[in-house]
Amino acid sequence: MRIRRLAMILSNLEPHPCNDVDLEQYSTDGDLASRLLFDIVSFGDIDDGTLVGDLGAGNGILGIAALKIGAKRAIFVETDIEACHTIERNLINSGIQDSGEIINEHIVSGTNLTKVDLIICNPPWGRQKEKADRPFLNMILQNASVTHLLHSSKATHIRPFFESKGWIVEMYGEAEFALPAQYSHHRRQRDKTKVGFWRLSPN
Repeated sequence: MRIRRLAMILSNLEPHPCNDVDLEQYSTDGDLASRLLFDIVSFGDIDDGTLVGDLGAGNGILGIAALKIGAKRAIFVETDIEACHTIERNLINSGIQDSGEIINEHIVSGTNLTKVDLIICNPPWGRQKEKADRPFLNMILQNASVTHLLHSSKATHIRPFFESKGWIVEMYGEAEFALPAQYSHHRRQRDKTKVGFWRLSPN
């Protein structure tokens, strides 16, 4: 599948309901998700036997992209029940409902996740609540799997956090992340920020 075709498929998914500002819910667009997945393929981190964990899955765009590009199965972990319903509909409408498992659970330190081969994750960046990403980072450590993380390109805590545990950390790219004015604190109709593409690997 070509990257443009994948981007079109992902852009047609039902969007994230984005109901809770405290969870920093923003939709990842199809172009960004498809670029991330093709980068993951270029690293050799995904193939037809890969079990993927999509943490803070939103509307399921990253896990669905992984399935469309060849992963065997995806586990979607999402705390928002409305978002879980959206994931379910997107899986059904994409014809891959048998390849996905949805877990409606809030990610906290100590949350158990079936051992997966690859984690993909766009966690809250901590702009509304300090260290909101920490449970996600802890779960990544706990699972000890190669992870591709979408996080602020200016984040200064990710590298020391993982390198202190012996992991290999690389920010291998960045892109603009659109921030539509969907919450009351937004002053502009549309804004954007820089997202970094991070690869985290247990050494």
